Amino acid sequence: MVSPPITELSTRARDIFRLVVEGYLSTGQTMGSKTLAGAGGLNLSPASIRSVLHELEGLGLLAAPHTSAGRLPTEQGLRLFVDGMMQVAEPTAEERAAIESRLGQPGPIEAALTATSTLLSELSAAAGVVMVPQREPRLAQLQLVALAAGQALAVLVGADGSIENRVIAVPADVPPGALEQASNYISAHLGGRTLAEAVRAIRAEIAGGHSALDTASRDLVERGLAVWSADAANRPVLIVRGASNLLDEAAMSDLERVRQLLDDLENKQSVAELLDAAREADATRIFIGAENRLFALSGSSVIASPYRDRDGKVVGVVGVIGPTRLNYARLVPMVDFTAQSLGKLIG
Repeated sequence: MVSPPITELSTRARDIFRLVVEGYLSTGQTMGSKTLAGAGGLNLSPASIRSVLHELEGLGLLAAPHTSAGRLPTEQGLRLFVDGMMQVAEPTAEERAAIESRLGQPGPIEAALTATSTLLSELSAAAGVVMVPQREPRLAQLQLVALAAGQALAVLVGADGSIENRVIAVPADVPPGALEQASNYISAHLGGRTLAEAVRAIRAEIAGGHSALDTASRDLVERGLAVWSADAANRPVLIVRGASNLLDEAAMSDLERVRQLLDDLENKQSVAELLDAAREADATRIFIGAENRLFALSGSSVIASPYRDRDGKVVGVVGVIGPTRLNYARLVPMVDFTAQSLGKLIG
C-alpha cells in the first residue's frame, strides 16, 4: 500500500499521528486513545481520537498489535514521519566534542574507525557500524630495525606521512648489515607505489635473478613484504560495536527478533553490502525495516552516511543499526556529523 502524502492528512490526523509516532519512538510502547487524550493540546474526546486512529490504521500508517491495545506506527508510517514530519535536533556541543575527541586520538586509521563505531553505539544505544575505506596508500619507506634476538620492527611510512609499525620474526643470527640492506632495497622500490605494486615489482626482480641482495637480506625482504601483505588482506571491511545495546528491556519481549538481528550483524559481508548502498548518497540515508532485505525479518532500521576524502571521493560509510524505534531526529544529524569528522581525519 502506498501511503498518502502528509499534506493529504487533516490537521487533526497529523497531530494524532505525530503523537503516536513520537510516543512509540520514545517508549517503544503503543499509544491508546486515553493516553493521547491526556497528552494535551488535542482537545478531543477518546472516542474522537479512536475514530482518527482507525482512519490512520486504514491508511496503513498505524497498526494495533492486539485487539485491545493502542496503536504503533507501521514501517510505512515511520517512513512518512521521517520524510515529512521529523524535526531533526543537531548534536549538542558535548556530543560534538566527544566525537571529535575520540577521533583525535593518535594511532592508525583503523583504531579511529573502531573508536568511531564504539562511540556511535554509546551515543545511540544501538549498534555502531563503520565500513573501512578500501584504500591503498602510496608508500615512501619501509625500515627494518633490530629489537631483540629473533625480532625486528618493520616501520612503514606512507607518502601522506602516516606511520604504521609491526613486529616481525627474523633469524636470531641475522647480520647487522642485512636489515639495513633489506630496508634500503624495499624503500628504493616503493617510491609512489602501493604496497601491492611494490610487492609485484620486487618479487619479479628477485625471481628473475636481477637483485644484488645476498641470501640473508633477500629473506628479510620476503619477511617484511609478507607481514604487510597479510596485514592488508586481513583488515576488516566492517567494524561493528555495541551489539549488546540491542538487548534492552523492551527487546526482551521480542527475543526472536533480537536473535535474528544479532545473526544478521554476524553476517558482516551482507551488512557491508547494505551499507555500500549508501555510498552514492548525497546525505544520510535511512533504511526502515523491510526496506532493506537483510534486516527485513528482524524489523530493524539503519541510519548510514558516506564519508569522503579531501577530493570528495567516498571512501567508506558510518552508521547505526537498531530497532525501528530509533531516535531518528537525534541520530540522523549525529551520524552526518560523524561522517564529516571522519572525512576530515582521513583527508
